[in-house]
Amino acid sequence: MSDAPFEPAPGCVTIDLDALADNWLRLARRAAPGRSGAVVKADAYGIGLDKAGPALWSAGARVFFVAQLAEGLAARRFLPKEAVIYVLNGLEKDADPADYARNALRPAIGSAEELQRWSELAARHGHTSPSALHLDTGMSRLGFESLAALKDAMARCGAAIGADLLMSHFVSAEIPGDPINAEQIALFDAARAAFPDLPASLANSSGMFLAAQPIYDLARPGYALYGGNPTPAARNPMRPVATLTVAIQQTRWIEAGETCGYNAQWTARRRSRLATLLAGYADGLPRGAGASDAKPGAEIVIAGRRCPLVGRASMDLCVADVTDLPEEAAGPGVRAEFFGGTVDLDDFASRSGTIGYQVLTGLGRRYRREYFSPQLATRQKT
Repeated sequence: MSDAPFEPAPGCVTIDLDALADNWLRLARRAAPGRSGAVVKADAYGIGLDKAGPALWSAGARVFFVAQLAEGLAARRFLPKEAVIYVLNGLEKDADPADYARNALRPAIGSAEELQRWSELAARHGHTSPSALHLDTGMSRLGFESLAALKDAMARCGAAIGADLLMSHFVSAEIPGDPINAEQIALFDAARAAFPDLPASLANSSGMFLAAQPIYDLARPGYALYGGNPTPAARNPMRPVATLTVAIQQTRWIEAGETCGYNAQWTARRRSRLATLLAGYADGLPRGAGASDAKPGAEIVIAGRRCPLVGRASMDLCVADVTDLPEEAAGPGVRAEFFGGTVDLDDFASRSGTIGYQVLTGLGRRYRREYFSPQLATRQKT
């Protein structure tokens, strides 16, 4: 149990750490004979790095990926010293490379300038520290812009950087038929031929499910670990990890023709019963999650029935149409599931006009977090 005092909150995110561990094991089996790492950036996709990191380690993960130096320092506090931690964003401009090396953090080197700074650190210390080499194969975001640029930089100072991984990142792996996938694999294969002694990593969650199986030596799943669907056109092979429930504060009847929410975007077509729930965009709920007169919105589950959100979400509140429920089934204090075991995360996100990644990473701090591990018979509240 957590030592922190329990504080009630109208919204609760319940996190099944056994499901998280099971998802990693499923992906690790898929990665074989290569290995599977675990991406724990953005506070482990919003579910809490302090709990997710140790759970993934217990499941067998030994290689972790974060985005920023600050995240790497946090991960180092929560993971055993033997954990390998790569920093995907590379050497931040104003950061001291020594802070990475001192904390056994391995930056993904993505430019000649970064490579120069890392090699200068090795010269000062008299030894190299591990790092990754990041080649851009189509994202046009981070990484060496071409194999030629990478080879040139390595020829000048590569011997001193301690590179132990070659990596790139898919642009469109969630769309199996996108031709850019094959183009990126070909570019990455050329880089592997140029650096044959380096272990290789290309596949993200969706990349692990491509027919070409571009897993190489190390896969980097993130979203799929946390229950997101890595195969959007097919059934989700992952178990849900996070479930969001929110309490009803008040209900009311409105007449046909009356409106709900800011700017009167939704109009009742019949006499309707509305339930106001205690979550809004300050809690990460997409402002467009509710239906308008022009479009449908997300659906949540109350008392086992799907109910549409209606009107624009406000900062602290949103509204569901509960007309078709018995009045006693949707009163103050009753909880609604926004996503989780009953409502698919990706379905909720799509109907809200966004993606599940944004929904998870945007989960607000006002939600109570409960961490549940049936195998350990523990429940922790924070």
